[in-house]
Amino acid sequence: MTIDPARSTPTPWRARVEPFTRPFFFAFSRWRRGMTLGVRGVATDAQGRVLLVRHTYLKGWWLPGGGVDKGETTQAAVVREMREETGLNATVRPRLISIHSNERFFPGDHVLVYAIDAYEIGERTSHGEIAEIAWFHPSALPEDVNRGTQARLAEIFGAAPISDDW
Repeated sequence: MTIDPARSTPTPWRARVEPFTRPFFFAFSRWRRGMTLGVRGVATDAQGRVLLVRHTYLKGWWLPGGGVDKGETTQAAVVREMREETGLNATVRPRLISIHSNERFFPGDHVLVYAIDAYEIGERTSHGEIAEIAWFHPSALPEDVNRGTQARLAEIFGAAPISDDW
């Protein structure tokens, strides 16, 4: 999958502002919710490659995903996030793989990882957040893959034991 550069040019201002605004977002989230809940989706193609995203405001490659909105199920959230960030539309119900505590990064945060077993590729509905989308073989990941993403892929594809921690 490639990205139309005209529609997804990274926003340099966001990359500069994000490190300063993120703590306020976390504080607001904590005040508003007490506990936060996020989802990540794992989709593979016919060649066994996994879909990863690179954000405009974070370093490295990540599994697509994000926060669960109020009144939204975790399955609906992962379907929405996959569509927004990658254009991937799940055609069957996502399958829960694992649940992790993200205490090290953000106290009270939990992340659920889902497998997207069947999908169609469509248009992304979010622009400006994702700088790049690419498929990688689990044994040939880019050097700058996020630590949590790397651990989840090792659990799924490398038979590493599932950790409770993100």
